[in-house]
Amino acid sequence: MAGKILVGTSSWADPGFVEEWYPPGMPSRDRLPWYAQRFDAVEVNSSFYAIPEPGTVARWAEVTPDGFVFDYKLHRALSRHAAQVDSLPPDMREGLDVGPRGRVRLTPALERELVARTLEAVAPLEQAGKLGAFLLQLTPSFSPRRHQLDELSALVQALGDRPLAIEFRHRGWVEDERLESTLEWLGEHGAAFVAVDAPKQVEVPIMPDVDAVTTPDLAYIRLHGRNAEGYLKGTTVAERFGWEYSDEELEEIAKRVRGMAEEAGFVHVMFNNNRGADAPTSARKFRMLIGQDPGPPPDDGQLRMA
Repeated sequence: MAGKILVGTSSWADPGFVEEWYPPGMPSRDRLPWYAQRFDAVEVNSSFYAIPEPGTVARWAEVTPDGFVFDYKLHRALSRHAAQVDSLPPDMREGLDVGPRGRVRLTPALERELVARTLEAVAPLEQAGKLGAFLLQLTPSFSPRRHQLDELSALVQALGDRPLAIEFRHRGWVEDERLESTLEWLGEHGAAFVAVDAPKQVEVPIMPDVDAVTTPDLAYIRLHGRNAEGYLKGTTVAERFGWEYSDEELEEIAKRVRGMAEEAGFVHVMFNNNRGADAPTSARKFRMLIGQDPGPPPDDGQLRMA
């Protein structure tokens, strides 16, 4: 049997969603339940910038239906991005190793504590059976010339047996002979490779189409749009990832996803083309394309709220 395909977007609270997709005037507290009527899963994006309070996470679990899944993006410091001191919980901001630009240096001790705080934060999702995978979105500067994958081993171990999906942003990890060793490392550590749909140009931070499945339980694909100039030079999320997927492009993606579903128990398909209503619109069309019920059409809600 083919694996189950879960479709969602990278965030449910993107400003573009509020402006163009949610019913006008909808209170912020009502957006997640409304979203969850239309999708089976979502990526928590705000957690990349700050660890949420357990009470906030508990409410996410309460207002979503049984079976809804949250993939959780790990804090930017854990994914080797530049992180300022104020992105950490207030009681963790003393005694840090901080660089001249105010950026926190990730030490083993800080990594352990950040993972511990993360696990505390997501406990309500775990208890409700709604925690999907942790998403580690590595910085493009994490390159095979300067780094080793074993640098991630302590993080993988600290997360225990919880599902982890790793997205590379430096194509060197999957080019030529390095592809095999990268996928082998992921498999040995029980981590899922994150496939992407991205612009098709050959540039260091643009990953090529690689639909590898490295764990039997989970395959993962993120859809970033195909605007190469925006992806490379854009300064905002909308500039970098804005893209309206055509039916033909969605058919291409569906073929890739179905292939992954032949090898994994679950395939998480997350649309990150976050400009206005692009992502939820594309995700809804994709659900219909693969034969899923996309829930109530957005227009119905908008008309009721008008």
